Amino acid sequence: MDPNAPDTPSRRPTLSQVAKAAGVSEITASRALRGGSAVAKDTQLKVERAAHALNYVPNRLAGTLAGGASRQVAVILPSLSNIVFADVLKGLESRLEDDGYHPILGISHYDAAREEHLLRDLLSWRPAGLVLAPTSGNAATRALLQAAEMPVVEVMDTDPNAADMAVGFSHRAAGRAMAHYLIGRGYRRMAYIGHDIATDFRALARLDGFRDGLAELGLTLCETLILDGPSSVPLGREGLARLLAHTHPRPEAVFFSNDDMAVGGVFHCQTAGLALPQDIALAGFNGLGIGQALPTPLTTIASNRERIGFVAADLILRRLKGESPPRITQIDFRLVPGATA
Repeated sequence: MDPNAPDTPSRRPTLSQVAKAAGVSEITASRALRGGSAVAKDTQLKVERAAHALNYVPNRLAGTLAGGASRQVAVILPSLSNIVFADVLKGLESRLEDDGYHPILGISHYDAAREEHLLRDLLSWRPAGLVLAPTSGNAATRALLQAAEMPVVEVMDTDPNAADMAVGFSHRAAGRAMAHYLIGRGYRRMAYIGHDIATDFRALARLDGFRDGLAELGLTLCETLILDGPSSVPLGREGLARLLAHTHPRPEAVFFSNDDMAVGGVFHCQTAGLALPQDIALAGFNGLGIGQALPTPLTTIASNRERIGFVAADLILRRLKGESPPRITQIDFRLVPGATA
């Protein structure tokens, strides 16, 4: 044998080898590695230890193609650029992993065409279920959701008509609640600053709800400024600077599309020498930690995002076990008074 020849790669370990090392049949080993409840706990531990020692990795796709149940749940979220949807994913993962399921993730970037493409691709793998934070009311996407032969949960919003199940809250009601709060604080001349609502219909629903709440007392927005691009701290800072430069008299309070934007507004006030809330009041949405960590904590509405993800996963698992969970599950938002309004 040539001593300089490359080593022959070792053969990938097989299920048969795992079963032999654990002293069980291949069927028992397969059931144990799938987390089957019919396998005794001691047997499952022996099989898992043997698989670990041999570096055995199950071929889940082969099992699915052979008629086995998928252990994956498809998840499509608009973004992971801030903690909002990362919290949803955290809740999903914690519940799915309790039952041996795993999320496979796609990010739509608030693009309806990309969302539809991701949905078609992920559904082709026949996951056990689907969780989606919809980007829009795209007709093709709605048709795909309605035709999916699996549990489907739409998260974050309960206003639109869900294809199957929904977990979240009414964003329109959240906007109305903020309007009522600010009116109760004595503000009458109010403005709105938001990111591109053409790509975020939940932000648009909050704006509509805010307008509804004002209208109930005969009030209207003195100014509405919608800025191009996704929400961010710099965009909120720019937005408040622009609004105050051309709005006279100055609004008493400004409602932002979310906390990122509102924190940017706080930074502008600091540089412009405006006291909060004496000179102007600011409010946001989401209840992010950065807003509450400010020297003047942000007035906002907190959404229980991790709980929404957890419940969405639980609904899918319950459906897979043959249960009939509710179609709509409300996870209440909470108004956080803060000190900026």
